[in-house]
Amino acid sequence: MNNFVTYCLRGTSQVFFMNNALTGVLFAFAIAYASFVSGQWSTAIGALLGVVMATAVAVWLKLDKEMIESGLYGFNGVLFGIALPTFIANSVALWVLILVGAAFSVVVTEAFKNTLTKKLGIPGSTGPFVLCGWLFMVAAYNFGHVDVSMYPKPVIPTDYVSGEMFFPSLSELVTIFFKNIGEVYLLGSAVSGAIILAGIFIASIPAGVAAVGGSIVAIVFAIILGANPNAVSAGLYGFSPVLTAMAIGVIFMPVSTRTTMFALFATIITVVLQASFDILMQPDGLPSFTFPYVFTLYVFMAAKNVMEVGTESKD
Repeated sequence: MNNFVTYCLRGTSQVFFMNNALTGVLFAFAIAYASFVSGQWSTAIGALLGVVMATAVAVWLKLDKEMIESGLYGFNGVLFGIALPTFIANSVALWVLILVGAAFSVVVTEAFKNTLTKKLGIPGSTGPFVLCGWLFMVAAYNFGHVDVSMYPKPVIPTDYVSGEMFFPSLSELVTIFFKNIGEVYLLGSAVSGAIILAGIFIASIPAGVAAVGGSIVAIVFAIILGANPNAVSAGLYGFSPVLTAMAIGVIFMPVSTRTTMFALFATIITVVLQASFDILMQPDGLPSFTFPYVFTLYVFMAAKNVMEVGTESKD
């Protein structure tokens, strides 16, 4: 039982690529804090159910033992368990969907591993979460016992025109900086973001530095490009770039000056793609989740040999 709990905590930490149970404890606390502040405890409960269900299914299916122990089958379940209660009202049907979807994320993770990773050397990362999240949110429209009233309203994309430059104050910049990190878990809390960043530094200083850099780059370029101030302030332009900076700059490629520049470029591209996919998803009334990061990761990892930066492939 103790080992299973450790696997689940590592699964929670693997959202930020960290294989560390203590980091997982801090991440779980950050999720619980944001749930408490928002009064939406369903997200914390969903995260718990998601990681437990995903890890249990991986054990039951007797999948890769090392991956199970490292939490690599659990982190997509965590994200899925947080995402659904964020957009779907509390009901029995919601919890059924979370359990089924978390279990399905394990199968999708294994499928990605056996195709994308083994054949192309590209990690699946949060791709299974994005795919499962979209499919289950779309499916919910056809289930009468699922309340989708909290979904983003489908709209026809229009030009966004800002009358003046967005200049956040220092305190606002600090808040945005930490929200960028917290929003990876769909948490709109700067305090939760700070706790998560502390957890990352405990597990890996280089990864923590990359997370800091990714958040800063996202803020700078979102403001320079004139992104919607409300979205920037909420951290919605920063969470995917944070993951990109960590993945390309530290996790899946050897740390070097050349790799750092490659990661910087990838992070800037992720800011642009965040705007792109937000617009593309608007007519469907669906969130883009971490797809801007996933798309950037897949493209840049596929191009790594062409760019001659070298890499170490991981699941």
